Amino acid sequence: MKRSSTAKWNGSGKEGSGTISSESKVLNNATFSTRTRFQDAEGTSPEELIAAAHAACFSMKLSFVLGEAGFTPDSIETTSTVEIGTDTITNSHLVVKAKVPGITAEKFQECAADAKENCPVSKLLNAKITMEATLL
Repeated sequence: MKRSSTAKWNGSGKEGSGTISSESKVLNNATFSTRTRFQDAEGTSPEELIAAAHAACFSMKLSFVLGEAGFTPDSIETTSTVEIGTDTITNSHLVVKAKVPGITAEKFQECAADAKENCPVSKLLNAKITMEATLL
């Protein structure tokens, strides 16, 4: 399976701006620029999109790992905060809160660690991945 997105950029790196659209059209000409990336201008950034992808991928992988262990989660909420240093993404910090009936705290931590190491986005990132996992 393949998925694609297209970015269009106009102008210089500092002054220019662009749009990004996804194959599904969930993103349809979403704006991005140096200002949306490093300041508080309205629009998205590559780091925000990577954080969204990591949070979604991790949540789905955790659900699969829990299922393989015999548990069905009522809910999983994950926030990924991606940090950029000088020209590189240095860290993705996951904060996950999950409600999983019948699981012990120890087993939940084991499943969360498995998902953190094995979700496809974690494997793709060349960055430190940290996590706080809370069983509700």
